[in-house]
Amino acid sequence: MRFIIKTSVVAIVVLLLTSCMDDKGKQSVEINTPEEVKKAEKETPDVADQDFKDGMTGKIWHNYLEMKIALTNEDASQVKDVAKSMEESFTEERAEMKSLAGQIASTDDIEKQRELFSKFTEKAGSMFEEALSGGTIYKKFCPMAFNNKGAYWYADVEEINNPYFGEKMLNCGSVKKTIKK
Repeated sequence: MRFIIKTSVVAIVVLLLTSCMDDKGKQSVEINTPEEVKKAEKETPDVADQDFKDGMTGKIWHNYLEMKIALTNEDASQVKDVAKSMEESFTEERAEMKSLAGQIASTDDIEKQRELFSKFTEKAGSMFEEALSGGTIYKKFCPMAFNNKGAYWYADVEEINNPYFGEKMLNCGSVKKTIKK
C-alpha cells in the first residue's frame, strides 16, 4: 500500500512539474542599449517614416504600400482588400483615383490588378510627391513591365521589390527619383 501511495505521489509531482514547464506560456524580455535600438531602426523599414500634409494622402500612401507588397507577393485577395479600403478613403475630388481603386478591388486577376496599379501610380504619383512633408519616398521604374513598355511605382525604401513581376523578377528595376522633405 505504501508503495502505491509513494508511486502515486511521485507521479503527481512529475505531472505537476512537467505541466508547469509549458514553453508557450514563457515570455522573454530583451533589453537593448540605445545604440542597438538606433541600429535596428535604421535596418527596419517603416511605412510610418513618411509624413504628408493631409490625412487622406497619408492613408492612401499606407494602402498603396500594402497593395505594392501584396502585388509583389502575388496575393490577389490581399490586393482586393487593400484596394477596397483605399477606395473608401478617397473624397469625391479624387474621383479618378477612387475609380481605379474600385476597379482593382473588383478583380481577382493579378495581372489586371498590376495593370490598374500602374495606372493608379501615374495618377497618384504627383499627389504623393506634392503632399510629402517629411521623410523620403522613392519613384522606381521597371523597363520590362507590360511587354517592355515599362511602369513606375513608389516605395518607402530604396531596395527594389518589383510589384509587376513578383518572385519571377523581384529585383528588376531601379530608383529614378528620390523625393525627400
